Amino acid sequence: MGVPEQLADRMSMAEQHEYLRATFSRRTMIRGGAVTIGAVTGGAFVPGAVAQAAVPTRATAPATETVDGALVAPFGRHLAYGNDPRTEMTVSWQVPVAVKKPFIRIGAHPWDLSRKIDAEVRTLYTPAGVGAGADHTQYYLHAKLSHLRPGQTYYYGVGHQGFDPAAAHLTGTLGTFTTAPDHKKAFTFTAFGDEGVGYHGLANNSLLLGQNPAFHLHAGDIAYADPTGSGQSSDTGFDARVWDQFLAQTESVAKSVPWMPAYGNHDMEAWYAPHGYGGEEARWNLPDNGPDKKNLPGVYSFVYGNTAIISLDANDISFEIPANLGLSGGTQTTWLETQLKKYRAAKDVDFVVVFFHHCAYCTSTAHASEGGVRQEWVPLFEKYHVDLVINGHNHQYERTDVIKGGKVTKKLPIGGTAYPETDGVVYVTAGAAGRSLYAFSAPLSYEGHEKEVESVASFVNTKSGKVDETVTWSRVRYLDYSFLRVDVTPAAKGRYATLTVRGIAETGDRIDHFTVARRAK
Repeated sequence: MGVPEQLADRMSMAEQHEYLRATFSRRTMIRGGAVTIGAVTGGAFVPGAVAQAAVPTRATAPATETVDGALVAPFGRHLAYGNDPRTEMTVSWQVPVAVKKPFIRIGAHPWDLSRKIDAEVRTLYTPAGVGAGADHTQYYLHAKLSHLRPGQTYYYGVGHQGFDPAAAHLTGTLGTFTTAPDHKKAFTFTAFGDEGVGYHGLANNSLLLGQNPAFHLHAGDIAYADPTGSGQSSDTGFDARVWDQFLAQTESVAKSVPWMPAYGNHDMEAWYAPHGYGGEEARWNLPDNGPDKKNLPGVYSFVYGNTAIISLDANDISFEIPANLGLSGGTQTTWLETQLKKYRAAKDVDFVVVFFHHCAYCTSTAHASEGGVRQEWVPLFEKYHVDLVINGHNHQYERTDVIKGGKVTKKLPIGGTAYPETDGVVYVTAGAAGRSLYAFSAPLSYEGHEKEVESVASFVNTKSGKVDETVTWSRVRYLDYSFLRVDVTPAAKGRYATLTVRGIAETGDRIDHFTVARRAK
C-alpha cells in the first residue's frame, strides 16, 4: 500500500515518506520494543546503541540466541573503495537471519588470516504492504579496512559466531582484493548501467571477470527492486527481496573487484528515507568525501593511478523524473566544480572520468537526453576538459562524436582519437547491462556494421517538458546487451597518456573502440 495517486502527484518525496510512516503506524506494525538505530533509519547503524522504535520494525528472524551460526552462510559479498583506494577497502555482505558477532578475517596469505575485525550490522526492515513484497528483514554487514598497503593483494573471509572462514572446511569461501597502486601504472576498468536481475546481467558479469578490471562502475538503476522508477511511494511492484537476488548474482565479480555505483531513478526507494536512499545506505558503504553524505550518499570521488573518477547523482537535477529535483540545493554542482578544478591541477592525475545515470546526450526513443545535465554539468565538463562521461538510463549502447557547446567539434569514427584539451568531450551511454532493451529512431551503426547518417531526430527533457531536436552527434548505435571496457595507459612526461575505450557485446564481440589522448604532466 502506497500513497494514493491523487495525493502523490502533489507531494514531495519527503512528504510521501512521512505519509507512509504514519500509515504504517506503531500501533498496527510494531511487534517488539527496542530496536537498533540501523533498523529505524535504514541507514548507518550505531554499534551497541538502541532506541525506542519510532517507525515500523520488528525482527523476523528467530531470536539471536537460538540461531546456530554454523547453519548460516554469508552471501552477496561486494567490495568498495574508501576515500583512498590505495589504503582503504570496505567488504560488505549479507546473512539471511540475525547472527552473533559478525567479523572479517584478512591477511596476505590464505593460510594466515589471524587479523580479525568486527563487522558493522545494518538492518533493513520492509513491512508487508510496502510494494509487492512480504514482511521482510535484511541484514547487511560491513567491515571497513584501513591502513592497507598500496598495490597489495589481500585474502579475506567473512563470518560470525559458528562460521569461521579460517576453518579448514570453509577455506573455499575466501575472497581476494588488491589495493590501488601508489604510482602510475597501466590498468583496466569496466562500466555499465541498468543491470537488474536476470540472464543478461549474469552473462555480462561473467564477461567482466575476463577483462581483469581493477574496479567496476555501475551507472545507476542497479537491482530494480522498484521497477516503476519514478521515485514515488506509489511506485508499484517494489520488492526489497530483489536485492538479495542481485547481490548473489554479482558476487562472482564484486567479491574481488570493487563495485562502485552511482544512483539512478530506480534506486530511489521512497519507503526508507525522505530522499529515498535509506535502503542504499544500508546496502553500500561508499567513499564519504561527497558534498552531502546524508542526502547524496552516491556522490563521491576517488583516484586510481593517474585517473580520477567522479560519481554524481543526476536525480538531483533531473527534469524528466523530478522526485529529488533540487535535493542538494546546488551544493552538488558546486562540489563538482571544486573536484574538477582540484583534479586538473593535480600533478599525478592525467584523466578525469565522470559517471552518473541520466544521459547528457542520447537519441533513445525512451528517455533520450536530460536537459538538467546539459544545463548544470555539461558547461563544467567542457570548462575542465573532462576526458570521458559514462551514463546509463537508456538501455542500449550509444557513443557521441566529440562535443562542445552542444555541437560536434570533431567527428570521432570507430578507431578514432579524441584530444579533450582542444576538441571537447565524448559521451557514452552504456545502459544495456541486463534490463529489457529500448530502441533507436535511426539505423544501427557499430563496428563492422557502420551506417553513417547526417542527422538523427530525438528530444531533450526540459523543465517545461520534452523538446524535439535534430542532432548530428550520434556516432555509434548498438541495440543489444553490452558493457564498457577502458584501458588506461600512463605515459612518460611530455608524451601522451591514453584511455582506450571499447564497447563489448554480451557475445564478446567488440562493437566500438576509440582513444582519448592527453599529454602527460
